[in-house]
Amino acid sequence: MTKISRFTERCVSIAQSVTGERGESAAPSGGGGFADYALVSLHCLRIYLDTSYRMTIDLLKEMPQITGEIGLEAADLPAPSTLCKAFDRIEMSVCRVLLRQSAQLHDLSEHAAIDATFYERDRASRHYCHRTNYSVQTLKVTKLVDTATQAVLDLHCSTTLEGSDADLCEQIARRNAGDLRSLAADKGYDKQQLRERLRDLDIRPLIKHRIFAPYDHAHNARIDEDRYAQRSMTETVNSAVKRSLGYAVRARTWYREFREIALMCVVYNIKRAVKQ
Repeated sequence: MTKISRFTERCVSIAQSVTGERGESAAPSGGGGFADYALVSLHCLRIYLDTSYRMTIDLLKEMPQITGEIGLEAADLPAPSTLCKAFDRIEMSVCRVLLRQSAQLHDLSEHAAIDATFYERDRASRHYCHRTNYSVQTLKVTKLVDTATQAVLDLHCSTTLEGSDADLCEQIARRNAGDLRSLAADKGYDKQQLRERLRDLDIRPLIKHRIFAPYDHAHNARIDEDRYAQRSMTETVNSAVKRSLGYAVRARTWYREFREIALMCVVYNIKRAVKQ
């Protein structure tokens, strides 16, 4: 079995679990539409192949084994425009559940690190940018990464730089409080209120203090250096995702871009699990 076949098998299984459509037909029947798990799987394959909607459908028509894993035949594949419009119906909440399920393919350690990176929006033409007031050129993406397996656990996307990193960190930590024992971050997340909130959630903060007074050295000396050093795993993951799946997003609207980045992380988790 090839890597793409194993990837598709895992992807379909997770999509069926999230949408609750196990055993249902993927292709339209009786005037209905495509099953949600089939559309999610096709979008994950589009990101995996790093191609356009049209090229994805063209390639899958030549891959009967892969389409068979989804439950489709070449004649059943949707038109590129249908696949594109279906992307609007995939809620961000569903993408988050997909991300969490894909992370569960790994043996998670309950120790995580957090950091932010940027994705480009430069694929749009200058004419399109002028016509739609498409002025923001980058997306800020904050990722929560398991330090042992390098799986992406959660993320936050934004088109602005408003709000502190510490506030975003607290928001993400709250969503994953029951699954974390420690959280490492660099000095950009240095905020005493954040440390207190993490402790309230039974999460040990591994965030070094910026040096303003001699006692800050003492605070830093009490931090577990081995655990803190693992915060660099977020940079490793950010680099791996961009090198394998692209540094820029293809979507045009911000909400589609957020979903695309979430699915990129889903694809990354599944690819890593299949490789292992």
